[in-house]
Amino acid sequence: MNTSHPLFLVGPSRNPAPVALSAFASPDELDPLLLQFLERASERLCSWIGGAGERGPLPALRVLPDAAPEENGRDMNQLLDDLQQVMDGAYQPSHPGALAHLDPPPISASIAADLICAGLNNNLLAEELSPSLSHLERQLCTWFAQRIGFPNGASGVAASGGTLSNLIALVSARHQAGLNHNPDAVVLVSADAHVSWQKAARVMGLQMDGVRAIPVDQEGGMDVEQLEIELAKLSEERRPCLAVVATAGTTVRGAIDPVSSIADVCCRLGLWLHVDGAIGAVFALSTSTAHLLHGISQADSITVNPQKVLGITKTSSLLLVRHKNALSDAFSTGLPYMEPSLEHHHGGELGLQGSRPAEVLKLWLGLRQLGESGIEQVLSAAIARRDYFQQQLDSSKLQILSGPLHLLACSPCGPHAQQDEQWSINTRRLLLSQGIMLSRPTHQGRHFLKAVLGNPHTDHALLDRLALALNESVETLH
Repeated sequence: MNTSHPLFLVGPSRNPAPVALSAFASPDELDPLLLQFLERASERLCSWIGGAGERGPLPALRVLPDAAPEENGRDMNQLLDDLQQVMDGAYQPSHPGALAHLDPPPISASIAADLICAGLNNNLLAEELSPSLSHLERQLCTWFAQRIGFPNGASGVAASGGTLSNLIALVSARHQAGLNHNPDAVVLVSADAHVSWQKAARVMGLQMDGVRAIPVDQEGGMDVEQLEIELAKLSEERRPCLAVVATAGTTVRGAIDPVSSIADVCCRLGLWLHVDGAIGAVFALSTSTAHLLHGISQADSITVNPQKVLGITKTSSLLLVRHKNALSDAFSTGLPYMEPSLEHHHGGELGLQGSRPAEVLKLWLGLRQLGESGIEQVLSAAIARRDYFQQQLDSSKLQILSGPLHLLACSPCGPHAQQDEQWSINTRRLLLSQGIMLSRPTHQGRHFLKAVLGNPHTDHALLDRLALALNESVETLH
């Protein structure tokens, strides 16, 4: 069959299908063109991943493809070339020097499951649109909740990213507190909390000071004494506290707030405690690292993002809740256009999203590929990588910010903010020329270079080269 024909003929029919219909695979038999298309596209993807080491994390040249469709549909070869053009201009997380962000290379089973998810095209909005997958999502959320230490009956929902999980948590907390129509409510977070809380406050219509930052201590964790002072201040102002947010893994240094102490305060005052564990909560799955998350099981809700460490393809975020009805109480509308669910609430009744893909499939299959031992190895290796790297840095010349997780940021010693900015620009450029990519965040008014040590392809030799370059980069500044 001529695969260069712009019409994807369906099956062995001698008559060409209408233009629109020809793009759909046959429901009556194995479609040879779909099979060939997926095989050839997969081959190109595998070649792109397999050639990561020959290129840098960022493409040398980015040629932007045409965004708009043409008058007539493109044939298979043209479409494959279109895909290649996009791949050639893409960020390469599989490169050993890709250390800038919380974006590790994807594991094989998760890639395959993402493809199957697209082919199934099931909708987690309602049970009849995703019968097996709706059940799978409930079961996997229950497993995560139990592993984190929530009591029996805890539940959750998958969401497209941690920002959305955090927003769903706040809306649930507001509903439980009876503050749905009170714009004066306040959320308390640490000074190093994620920017998603500012977005959530805007979406929820809170006041300009609806998110208040609590100072952190020398280790980057929330100062609990300052939290209590701020709560007393809110009481004097007659402003209700909607929720307290503890961060398990800050974005610059990977610090973890003292969750247990914060939980004690919230329990005493009857406040909702949410743990933003988008970075760190997944470490509770391993017996060797679970102690880092002490107190997390006392929360009312927890955000977990397996995509940030375990190599699950994007997006993969879960919001877990202690009380299973917390989500349905806040978001249930009845879905009058759907058949009733047999046992549980429809997926569209458990969060802000209605139609959504079965993202749980790539998480489920990815975890099954890793197994308990694989999860343990990925998590412990990430922390060990950070430990090793930190030992190679010259702390007499570099200010090093880190925590118990796999993130580390550094900047030249001394209070020279303007000098730090130029140093960070020059050093990052130098490292990129050597195939190593770090990010350049600002923290407390200074520029840092940050390494995220979750890439399993990064070996000690590369970390030695990186540490040497960083140590030498500050010698001319002193």
